[in-house]
Amino acid sequence: MATPFLKWAGGKSRLVPTVAEGVAGLPVERYIEPFLGGGAMFFGLRARGLRVPAILADANAELIATFAAVRDDPEAVISALRPLAEAYLAAGREERRELYYRVRASEPEGRAARAARVIFLNRTCYNGLYRVNRQGRFNVPHGRYVRPLICDEANLRACAEELAGAELRCADFAEVCAEAGPGDFVYLDPPYHPLSATARFTAYTDRAFGWDDQVRLAAAVRGLAARGAWFALSNSAHPAIGSLYEGLRPLTVQMSRAINSRGDRRAPVEEYLFFGGRRDEG
Repeated sequence: MATPFLKWAGGKSRLVPTVAEGVAGLPVERYIEPFLGGGAMFFGLRARGLRVPAILADANAELIATFAAVRDDPEAVISALRPLAEAYLAAGREERRELYYRVRASEPEGRAARAARVIFLNRTCYNGLYRVNRQGRFNVPHGRYVRPLICDEANLRACAEELAGAELRCADFAEVCAEAGPGDFVYLDPPYHPLSATARFTAYTDRAFGWDDQVRLAAAVRGLAARGAWFALSNSAHPAIGSLYEGLRPLTVQMSRAINSRGDRRAPVEEYLFFGGRRDEG
């Protein structure tokens, strides 16, 4: 069974059973995910039988390029990643740090080498975080894992099999949502509206996802419903989000957070999960 080959802050592996239950019984003909991230929902729903054509999109061009490289030529990605993994695992602490920053500063040529760089950094950086600066450069510091699983060859091959035939796009969510209609199920997992002034982490691309984007997203979601598509939407359990989606009754779910540097601040937090579409009309 394929599992996400990238670690991702806010990954939705634990939410898969709840979304799968919400989709059960619907005659879904196509799956659409405008905020792909690590792909936990896609891989999880595939494992639970939702094996339909898919459009997987994200505004992060490097992320989509990495998924495309794994889909199209996993062996080339493995060949590029394996020596990085071996060198890192054989090195001492300071040598690991030097290798990490050398790879972070590199700009390799070729799709497989670029994908290997992304996977290597993701597996060895601090907390598995993906963050870029205003120039779009990955800027997460080195992590401190003892034996990180960097090159999971079997899982990369399994992911390639699940991604075969999926359409991958670097696109704004509104563009992707505009194509959805009857028979489509759309799962949306945007950067969350922060629960506090200090909880602002939306830098997955070189442009932060702000309140204006949340408003645009709400309009796109209402467009999905108007065109007869089914959807599920995750977001923070913030009163402003509840007001933005007034008329939709959210499920309140408990989700863990592993992004804080302090373990005692990684307690579960409440999130909203909205379902909508033609099912609600009947």
